[in-house]
Amino acid sequence: MADPIKTRLYVDSPLAEGQSVGLDHERAHFLRHVLRLDRGDPVAVFNGRDGEWRAVIDGFGKGWCSLSVAEQRREQDTTPDLWLLFAPLKKGRIDFVAEKATEMGVSRLWPVFTRRTDPNRVNLDRLRANAVEAAEQCERLSVPEMGEALPLDRVLAGWPADRRLYLCAEAGSARPIAEVLRDAPAGPAALLVGPEGGFDQSELDEFAKLPFVVPVGLGPRILRADTAVVAALACWQSLTGDWTAGGSDRRPPFRAPIP
Repeated sequence: MADPIKTRLYVDSPLAEGQSVGLDHERAHFLRHVLRLDRGDPVAVFNGRDGEWRAVIDGFGKGWCSLSVAEQRREQDTTPDLWLLFAPLKKGRIDFVAEKATEMGVSRLWPVFTRRTDPNRVNLDRLRANAVEAAEQCERLSVPEMGEALPLDRVLAGWPADRRLYLCAEAGSARPIAEVLRDAPAGPAALLVGPEGGFDQSELDEFAKLPFVVPVGLGPRILRADTAVVAALACWQSLTGDWTAGGSDRRPPFRAPIP
């Protein structure tokens, strides 16, 4: 029998059997007027800590909705310890980055300002909203953390020594990303994708002095920054991330088989 649950929602409330969860006006409107759900209909909820739970709509009011948490559908899993640092892009393209990076399983989204970054502000609330929506749709059990938008040199000055930073370098000496990742040791990692105009030479010179920075190449063509994000993440996940699991099937186990 098909699962009657029509939507998944990210909530910030603790989740346990019998727990009551309140939803704001926007989500109440979505359930009632977009999905046409009513009292007694089931939804799935997750908070990034307690796994995914089946909940039932208790009722609607003026600008609110309440849910009653029933039973757990999935236990909380572990997100790969992968950060994505990227130079902010114009509206639309930065939305794309937040959405696709969330789908690709990053644990932190971190906008950084480089010398050639064009937009000089980042709407972190909008960035997080895009990440939440992507997490709901792709059925992951967490939402990426949001790093404070800072100049790149400040971020690097406080960089943790045990986290490798893979620099997606469009210029200078760099081995192909697949070759580097095949030889890479296990441990915390991050990817850095620069602005549309590329990194300044002075930035590339500074990268060369940092022991935790590993330049990688993304092929013989110049990629747009948002394309480079997806390409680099796909390589990392397929070679060292959660797309690999000793040959076991990593597709969602809760999906019903297609006849």
